[in-house]
Amino acid sequence: MAHRGKRYRAAASIREAEKPYGLAEAVDLLAKFPKPKFDETVTVTIRLGIDAKKSDQVVRGSISLPHGIGKELRVVVFAEGARAEEARAAGAIQVGSADLAEKVLGGWTEFDVAIASPDMMKHVGKLGKVLGPQGKMPSPKAGTVTMDIGQAVREFKAGKIEFRNDAGGNLAAPMGKRSFPKQKLLDNIQAFLTYVGTLKPPTAKGNFVTKAVLAATQSPGIRISVG
Repeated sequence: MAHRGKRYRAAASIREAEKPYGLAEAVDLLAKFPKPKFDETVTVTIRLGIDAKKSDQVVRGSISLPHGIGKELRVVVFAEGARAEEARAAGAIQVGSADLAEKVLGGWTEFDVAIASPDMMKHVGKLGKVLGPQGKMPSPKAGTVTMDIGQAVREFKAGKIEFRNDAGGNLAAPMGKRSFPKQKLLDNIQAFLTYVGTLKPPTAKGNFVTKAVLAATQSPGIRISVG
């Protein structure tokens, strides 16, 4: 078992590990945990009732949370011509086409989101092995392959989040900072849970959202009631 620090153990003693808490109660409980010296990111992790090995049961998407996530994301864009100019004007940190693809293939991934215009997929398609495992591969479903480059850059820079389930059928996403007022965290989490609930694949059977856990960067998890 991994060694847990004094602050983590103190927090864990406050909550009941397997008890499902109401959302407001869970956010209140998180606020009572001892704090580190930095502003932790608050995350929600959801276990889904899917068979993650089946391609028709992949769950992915993107959402602009009501209050953002308290961080400006670094966005790169695969585009040329007028769309490339749109991307630069909107604040993308890197814009390119074949040259940017080669840079990423060379190991550069110091960005949070990659956006591409549809005609750039001839360059982006070869990046799956690099960007796929990091959850950064552009996708129409996630809103990162689009004709409206400028709008997409502005939304993702402001904290629009992308998510995709992992091999175990779980998905996790940031909900904001621990310094957020309670109501902002509640709004963000509820918006996320509600949206994910609409994404059940037609072939998935039984309960879709089977478990949800709220946590901060260095805190134990708090189980949220999803029934």
